[in-house]
Amino acid sequence: MATKNLLQAIHEGLAEEMRSDDSVMVLGEDVGRAGGVFRVTQGLQDEFGPARVMDTPLAESLIIGSAIGLSVNGMRPVAEIQFGDFITPAFDQIVNEAARFYYRSNGAWTCPITIRAPYGAVHGGGLYHSQSIEAWFCNTPGLKVVAPTFPADAKAMLKSAIRDPNPVLFLEHKRTYRLIKEDVPDNGHEVPIGKARVHREGTDITVVAYGLMLYTALEVVEKLSGEHGIEVEVVEPRTLYPLDKETILDSVKKTGKFLVISEANLTGSVSGEIAAVVAAEAFEWLDAPVSRLGAPDVPAAAFSRPMMDYFVPSAEKIEAAMMELARY
Repeated sequence: MATKNLLQAIHEGLAEEMRSDDSVMVLGEDVGRAGGVFRVTQGLQDEFGPARVMDTPLAESLIIGSAIGLSVNGMRPVAEIQFGDFITPAFDQIVNEAARFYYRSNGAWTCPITIRAPYGAVHGGGLYHSQSIEAWFCNTPGLKVVAPTFPADAKAMLKSAIRDPNPVLFLEHKRTYRLIKEDVPDNGHEVPIGKARVHREGTDITVVAYGLMLYTALEVVEKLSGEHGIEVEVVEPRTLYPLDKETILDSVKKTGKFLVISEANLTGSVSGEIAAVVAAEAFEWLDAPVSRLGAPDVPAAAFSRPMMDYFVPSAEKIEAAMMELARY
């Protein structure tokens, strides 16, 4: 076990799976010789060769189409989309092909592909390098969508994704790549897809968050505990689809107050689905309205740093939302 950041943990997970299974391969733009735009795959081509760490043209539909073809011929490809914003040219291949292989064949065919995609707002990213894309895909039965935030979870869930017989979209918040560090177990640690994690137990409010918002929320709840005695339970879904309803509902039934935070636009977001689950299935236990916090409904985060900071829910906005719930 060693201390690693998110980027290093994902790299290690890829390398371990490739060493243990010759059918695992990586393909995408600049993943080979350059080691990826974020350097997640750096050194993998040197170890495994260009046939298993394959640079592709700048064509996302080709990347995913090739991964599907490889998967039905015995491989377990990990396809990297350089930025989540660029995934739309491959939308048809993901949603209409990969996600439906098992269903349309009555279980005869599987499509074991993992699609890695960095997401989330970043300073200087502007309109085409800062989007949160999860809601586009969480309405697609047959496709699992995971978004782990902490390094040990990311490594373990990447292993689960690669071993899954059907397609998994693996989202990585780019601002957390080097921000979060923790001890990461060596080969063998696994986290199942579809199980949430309770990061902190509390009695007054339940907060559900993922990505950078989880990291920010955890800092805020420690402040509220110390300054105001408000104890917040923090739940990370880890898997956005299928959602671990049981863990979320058990927490809400204990605290009676609920807030879900994401940096995606509120309208049509994953947070809206989570809020609907709580409103429908925990209504009798609620002591306050179901609350949500997210980005404003504008087309994307702005290039301007002050405007981007306004776009992403800040620690101050998260604290205010929690305080409002606590006072209700």
